[in-house]
Amino acid sequence: MKPQGVHPEDAESTSDASSRPDTADADGKDTDACVEEVHVDEVESDEPLLPARVHRPSDLMRLLVGVLAVVVLLAIAAFAHGTTSGLEQDINKGTGQAPDLLIKIAGLASSIAILLVPVAFAIERLIKRDGLRIADGVLAAVLAHGVTLATDLWVAKGAPGSIQEALTQPSPGDVHALTDPVHGYLAPVIAYMTAVGMSRRPRWRAVLWIVLMLDAFSMLVTGYTTPFSIILTVLIGWTVAYGTLYAVGSPNVRPTGQTLIAGLRTVGFHPVSAAREEASETAENSDRGRRYFVTLEDGPPLDVTVVDREQQAQGFFYRVWRNLTLRGFATRSSLQSLRQALEQEALLAYAAIAAGANAPKLIATSELGPDAVMLVYEHTGGRTLESLAEEEITDELLRNTWRQVQALQSRRIAHRRLAGDAILVDRSGAVILTDLRGGEIAASTLLLRMDVAQLVTTLGLLAGAERAVASAVSILGPDAVADCLPMLQPIALTRSTRATLRRLARERAQRERDAVLDASQQAKQARLEEAPENARPVLEKPDKKTVKAEARAEKRAIDDAIEEAREEDLLTQIRHQVLLIRPQAPVEPARLERVKPRTLISFIAGAIGAYFLLTQLTHIEFGPLVANAEWGWVAAAVLFSACSYFAAAMALLGFVPERVGFLRTVAAQVAGSFVKIVAPAAVGGVALNTRFLQRQGVRPGLAVASVGASQLFGLGCHILMLLSFGYLTGTEKTPSLSPSRTVIAGLLTVAVLVLVVTSVPFLRKFVVTRVRSLFAGVVPRMLDVLQRPQKLVTGIGGMLLLTACFVMCLDASIRAFGQEGTSLSIASVAVVFLAGNALGSAAPTPGGVGAVEATLTVGLIAVGLPKEVAAPAVLLFRLLTLWLPVLPGWLAFNQLSRKGAL
Repeated sequence: MKPQGVHPEDAESTSDASSRPDTADADGKDTDACVEEVHVDEVESDEPLLPARVHRPSDLMRLLVGVLAVVVLLAIAAFAHGTTSGLEQDINKGTGQAPDLLIKIAGLASSIAILLVPVAFAIERLIKRDGLRIADGVLAAVLAHGVTLATDLWVAKGAPGSIQEALTQPSPGDVHALTDPVHGYLAPVIAYMTAVGMSRRPRWRAVLWIVLMLDAFSMLVTGYTTPFSIILTVLIGWTVAYGTLYAVGSPNVRPTGQTLIAGLRTVGFHPVSAAREEASETAENSDRGRRYFVTLEDGPPLDVTVVDREQQAQGFFYRVWRNLTLRGFATRSSLQSLRQALEQEALLAYAAIAAGANAPKLIATSELGPDAVMLVYEHTGGRTLESLAEEEITDELLRNTWRQVQALQSRRIAHRRLAGDAILVDRSGAVILTDLRGGEIAASTLLLRMDVAQLVTTLGLLAGAERAVASAVSILGPDAVADCLPMLQPIALTRSTRATLRRLARERAQRERDAVLDASQQAKQARLEEAPENARPVLEKPDKKTVKAEARAEKRAIDDAIEEAREEDLLTQIRHQVLLIRPQAPVEPARLERVKPRTLISFIAGAIGAYFLLTQLTHIEFGPLVANAEWGWVAAAVLFSACSYFAAAMALLGFVPERVGFLRTVAAQVAGSFVKIVAPAAVGGVALNTRFLQRQGVRPGLAVASVGASQLFGLGCHILMLLSFGYLTGTEKTPSLSPSRTVIAGLLTVAVLVLVVTSVPFLRKFVVTRVRSLFAGVVPRMLDVLQRPQKLVTGIGGMLLLTACFVMCLDASIRAFGQEGTSLSIASVAVVFLAGNALGSAAPTPGGVGAVEATLTVGLIAVGLPKEVAAPAVLLFRLLTLWLPVLPGWLAFNQLSRKGAL
């Protein structure tokens, strides 16, 4: 950031009004002309050169809305055929009574105007030297024409009959021909008009709507179109236009420093120079506005904040997501006009000063054309709290910061953004609170507590948890600080603070991994150095007893290193400090999330899977199918499903050298059937098994290593079996033992992915780091298992048996509904199951709901099973392996929890 006391006349002028594109207000008047009238060419303006084009989030939002509207329109045309037919009949009946002379005049006028209006606007823009807009409009028109041709081809060749009937009708000139689904000339004109900005100018907008209504009226009356065709044409033109604008960027109409100086003159100031402060990356991506340091001919300098529509739109989609996922009191409005932003910031500035807090004094406000506003403050100077050196952050400074927040809270004013860059410290040590535009007056108690939680976290990042809590308690009191504990969670903090906490967490995890690797290497090196010279060859090629001793020593070294390297995160440290003062303080986090992202993703994925299954099941008659089912194979599928829990217990215990009860482990695997419904399978099963082993007396680090070893071997077995069965399936389709082209393509794809990962430094480092940290804990555990070969045989045998049980259960489900000659080979069934299981583990939905069903059904159909057999077979398989075990799993989970086994 540029130092506040540096005057811009010492810097070079880096911007010139003549280098900026012409800008125009709503009435078509150029703002550059206004600048020339007040003779601002004699003052300096020091600021980074603004980009000529910007990608507006508002254009992207309109593009998404347009695409959604097109999808909804086509869905209505496809599924509401009766409604669309009735609507067309009513419109034809009403328009059929119009006089022929009126129809001819409307058609002639619209045909001429639809061509003349764009040309007239283009001439007007060229006179104003705004040719870039015309180029954007021409590009949008060309793209819209291409989209209309593609849409016409799709409707004629591939669209459902209901959509074709809604968008076309017999041509009046040839009853054997159909009208165009989309108007090839109207959509490009609409795209052109939208891209050049005609809709933002009142006079041109009125002409535009009159022309469009006349054209639609004449086309409907003469029978050359349908209502849905006209709506689709308008939507395509509108959507393509905003897509083009977002792709190529819109001309930047942000006010420059010269425009700012002109605006200051209109409110009575006499500026000499204006220098823009260099914003940080975080500030550039926020909606805080651009800040200028302005010197005057007489009087103290000013701090001016300029807020324009583009800057205000920064982070729009992030705020929308926060509003969807968080409760109302934890968020602020994502849609706010410039007038509302101006009024809110002015109100907060006056309210903060009235409350006795040190805040920048607002002395003037004004508009800078139709797309920007400015707020003029007295110059405050000072440095941000986060830019101070560690020795400058004294206890008195921390207490002064809390006194300012106490002043705000005494009048129930919430700041909502108490991050390090929002707090200034001047030369005298006084604390000044800035960035009040996101605050609220008459704030609720929860918002005030969120401010306390945010500030104690900000100060904790700068001065440590102990000093931050002590300074807060000294000013606010222990009760007020203790009440903020439920709000002390990442979701309640600012975006920049959460990013800092995530970075510290990554650094902390990296230190722990490095400590484990260093301890392992030092243990090996120490054994080599301590051993006599004649014993070193034995250590380099150890026998069984030496390997066992080395494994125990390395395990102890790694456990000690983990204990020494383990660090608490900042929020946990703050909680501990508060609990030392108020042991009875509430620690349960408040529920701020309306819906968790994982829940939303699970719902969307489940809905997609359910839609796919329903479309497959609508053509299946289940009555005759169930009546003809082979119930003996259903019983066999139930048996195989039950055996899978014993196999899962074997697969886990094979990597646990300690003695753990087999039947209790089986019960834990049954309890996992309940956990899979409330968490993704790849997460819930690992957490439950780790917790179970810890409760059985296995040390936490060893329990994690055992489950990790089991998962690692399971992944390897899964890949090997998938490749093996895939090879066998490929050879079934060919006369020789050579694999099919599909298998070869799959292997080549995997090879390409491996090459990409190993050739990209970032990906290679990411994979190597994760693999090294995994093996640092798993390898010593595997050395323990290798001392007991029967354990390793049990583990690997359990994994193979587990896969075999599921494959046989799916095969029995297929045979239960299949007729003679419809069964598949075991190799084909195994390939389909392994692929579906892999996708289910990667899917974010609990138990892979939706993803597994869709994959299994598509896979079975792809290998030759009829759809009428594949769909019910998959439903039976999922019923036996996912849904029916939920109740026994819930009972087992509660039973093990009561006994302290979970």
